[in-house]
Amino acid sequence: MTAALVGFASSSAVVLAGLAAVGATPAQAASGLVALCLAQAVAMLWTTWRTRVPVLIAWSTPGAALLAAGAVPAGGFPAAVGAFIVSGVLIVITGLWPMLSRLVSRIPPAVAQAMLAGVLVQLCLAPVREVVISPVEILPIIVVWLVLMRFSRRTGIAFRGVRR
Repeated sequence: MTAALVGFASSSAVVLAGLAAVGATPAQAASGLVALCLAQAVAMLWTTWRTRVPVLIAWSTPGAALLAAGAVPAGGFPAAVGAFIVSGVLIVITGLWPMLSRLVSRIPPAVAQAMLAGVLVQLCLAPVREVVISPVEILPIIVVWLVLMRFSRRTGIAFRGVRR
């Protein structure tokens, strides 16, 4: 339960940052997160009902990270929503069309991992950039994180509630 809560909270923060990065107002970002959660719930319920097996559906945190790392598109938030919907439809088509699924599965893992790293590197470098801009606000966060990592290693307790 703790792992699911922490995973949801961390990825929803990335989703909110991605929505804000494409020009969403706070109200639009909140409604976008609610829409994602509802769509995820409907997909889980439908898939579980259809297969009679509990199924977990997750959103694309790398996709949200790509939004967060990108610039505001020419059409603003509405264009980003449209692009998100089109990409979701294309992903569903890929899953339903066996030939496309086979082609996607042929992408070498190293290439797929490199593409993901290219998307996430901007988010990973953001704290380093912010230290230069706002050291008083950012350095205490980094110090607390380093202390907690040291404590975690010593006790054997991981942050997501799983023992190492």
